[in-house]
Amino acid sequence: MAVSMYRKRSKSSKKQEAKQSYFGFTILYNFLSRISVLVFLIILIYTWSSLSTIITGNIIHVCISTRKLNSLYCLSAGTHPSFEIPTSTNNYSSITPQGNATEPGKFPDTPYLVTSRVDNNNGDEEVENGVKAIEEQLHIQRSLRSGKNYATCDGQGIYVYDLPSKFNKGVVAHCHDMVPWQDLCNYFTNEGLGEPIAKLGKGWYQTHQYSLELIFHSRVLKHPCRVHDENAAKLFFVPFYGGLDILRWHFKNVSNDVKDSLGLELVRWLERQGPWKRNSGKDHVFVLGKISWDFRRFGNSSWGTRLLELDKMQNPIKLLIERQPWHVNDIGIPHPTNFHPHSDNDIIAWQVKMIKSNRKNLVTFAGAARADKDNIRSILIDQCTSYGNGKCQFLNCSSVKCDEAESFIGLFVESELCLQPPGDSPTRKSFFDSLISGCIPVLFDPFTAYYQYAWHLPQDHGKYSVFIDKKELTQMNVNVMERLANISSRERENMRRYVIYELFPALVYGDYNSELDKFQDAFTITVNNLLERG
Repeated sequence: MAVSMYRKRSKSSKKQEAKQSYFGFTILYNFLSRISVLVFLIILIYTWSSLSTIITGNIIHVCISTRKLNSLYCLSAGTHPSFEIPTSTNNYSSITPQGNATEPGKFPDTPYLVTSRVDNNNGDEEVENGVKAIEEQLHIQRSLRSGKNYATCDGQGIYVYDLPSKFNKGVVAHCHDMVPWQDLCNYFTNEGLGEPIAKLGKGWYQTHQYSLELIFHSRVLKHPCRVHDENAAKLFFVPFYGGLDILRWHFKNVSNDVKDSLGLELVRWLERQGPWKRNSGKDHVFVLGKISWDFRRFGNSSWGTRLLELDKMQNPIKLLIERQPWHVNDIGIPHPTNFHPHSDNDIIAWQVKMIKSNRKNLVTFAGAARADKDNIRSILIDQCTSYGNGKCQFLNCSSVKCDEAESFIGLFVESELCLQPPGDSPTRKSFFDSLISGCIPVLFDPFTAYYQYAWHLPQDHGKYSVFIDKKELTQMNVNVMERLANISSRERENMRRYVIYELFPALVYGDYNSELDKFQDAFTITVNNLLERG
């Protein structure tokens, strides 16, 4: 009977039932799909990122450290802080970040969330004094620059501490799991140069952006002024891989005490050494392959260590890829690029290639947008991608591996001008990548280069770069593409020739057995300047 009744059902009834079943299934499917996606996202964030909450004054930041090693994306509640210039000109070498980020004369508690700001309008005397203090420091550093392309070793020896291996090689031994998404061991081979890149030619390597500590260490061990008698030394080099030490802990759930432990142990070790006792560390040199902020943790932040905030670390000279502009013993030296020449001929061959390159792109930007609403990258990306005739090329680093030289060097070599906006901090490795490719950098913040590299870049920044104030961009008062298009081809050619022939050799680090004679590389310039200091 039931079967008979079922067979007598109308077609419309069956259709209605089918629709209801499909609708119910769709709701269930969508619900399960959303749950699956949510679970997947949670797992993805946990696996590939470090989630943290930072409170600065009245501001709350929820931050995710992304796969890119030095990227921190944050959602902020409250007024976004500014990277203010200290307004007191008294003893800038002793200023330490403290207090509410929005108070005049103090630094923000979360330096990675902000970019530098120079507001010199309306006759602001305090800001003018801050800028003058920075410029005076740079003038002092430039006045100590050595014009020699050779080392004068008489009475100026360099003593290299033979530290316990846990302070350097022991840190590198963690390369397999230093970050959760990548094995870095191949990047640290060849004395820190990494594996060769055959596609780009002789002298090109897969150098990691934080390999400076290894590169510098290998070179100083072979420097002609190196001495093995500490009594014959003028300088004492401390081969501590502090940047890599930060990197190995940052993406792990460990306390700040753990992050600080190796640096504190190093200081205690140095305090037992005779040379340190004699001069309180004033003649000691550290090379640190991350930015100064990474070693200046303060407040409730969990980022980095407090190595450079220690009282005992105020006297030594610190060579960093990004200096803290108000610490006189912080000296900026170039980020390591992927080119490491062995001989003068390697440099000359690359110069010839760069000068002959067909630069079919007027403008190029290699980078990614930032979540920070005050960051100008999104504006630049919009202006670049909407510029006609394909004259601006955008390499989206959120979808392309921009940490591999093959992905961006070829593009830079074919471009006239390279946009270099600030990222998670003012400086960029890409700034140096563009210069060694003969691509004129376009800067938007003076802290990106002008207040950083007094020994390696000229005071007249108009010789090698174009500057557009980022405030003009945020206020929508300038179309960057149109302004750059108005630079004559003759001006661009003159700047490019200056970059290739005058600057380029001084911005690269030769390989660990380099035999440069006619040229000074970044390492030679740095060591000669250290030896010439009073």
